[in-house]
Amino acid sequence: MAISEPVSIWQLGAPLGEGPVWVERDQALWFVDIKSHKIHRLDPANGATRSWDSPGQIGFILPIASGGFVAGLQTGLSRFDERDGSFTHICAPEPEKPGNRLNDATVDPQGRLWFGSMDDSEETISGAIYRLGDDGHCIATSPLVAITNGPAVSPDGKILYHVDTLGGVIYACDVDSAGMLVNRREFVRIPYGEGFPDGPTVDSEGCVWVGLYAGWGVRRYSPAGELLEEVKFPVSAITKIAFGGPDLKTVFATTANKHIAPADLAKEPHAGDLFRFEVSVPGQRGVLIREGV
Repeated sequence: MAISEPVSIWQLGAPLGEGPVWVERDQALWFVDIKSHKIHRLDPANGATRSWDSPGQIGFILPIASGGFVAGLQTGLSRFDERDGSFTHICAPEPEKPGNRLNDATVDPQGRLWFGSMDDSEETISGAIYRLGDDGHCIATSPLVAITNGPAVSPDGKILYHVDTLGGVIYACDVDSAGMLVNRREFVRIPYGEGFPDGPTVDSEGCVWVGLYAGWGVRRYSPAGELLEEVKFPVSAITKIAFGGPDLKTVFATTANKHIAPADLAKEPHAGDLFRFEVSVPGQRGVLIREGV
């Protein structure tokens, strides 16, 4: 695959940039900074940027078919209206776990929202993958881990990938007709010292891209789990990528400077910035969360 060199396009210095998503109706990239409680939007056509405050830590933001977004907050799912910056609570998947927060999410081809929770201290094994049901309840669909990332879904919607970041494992699961995860298996294991697998994204060929926290890059794996490409960055903590632009061949990457020692930050002046690079294989078209949220 032809891949250009990543370049910084928005000097944010975000402690924990995350959750990039290309929203086709806006022709804009949306993403969050979890620790700064921020939502960001970039319009690549003219370079315009805009930011909103969230009422707490925010792990993701994904568009709804009827307008607005679902935001994953520490308190649960909320509906975000970008016109006035308001948040309206939807549900709390884990009211009994105040130390957890929501961390990453995706929308499958059927318009269903899948998301993960994690221990905010990044230690306790208390996070899980959920699906938002039609009745507004959140359905747990995975064993517990300390830090979940993903999920991400194959182009046909039949395979869901999710990450145990501290365990260094990307799992693949089949999605059954009832919307539950079955046949969970190890897809890729990343050896300790090569970086921690962070947010996964699936391209139009069904290949899985994953950001590497403390790994200085992102990797692309075939549907069989074979390493195909690795894109190196000038910063160590790459959290997740999103495919955007008119042809979905522009890749946007969020990064972080959390956990980087002050003495080392001078070696990574662009840590926490938004990056961009170009690829020859496009991503998948984004799916809006179906009506009823």
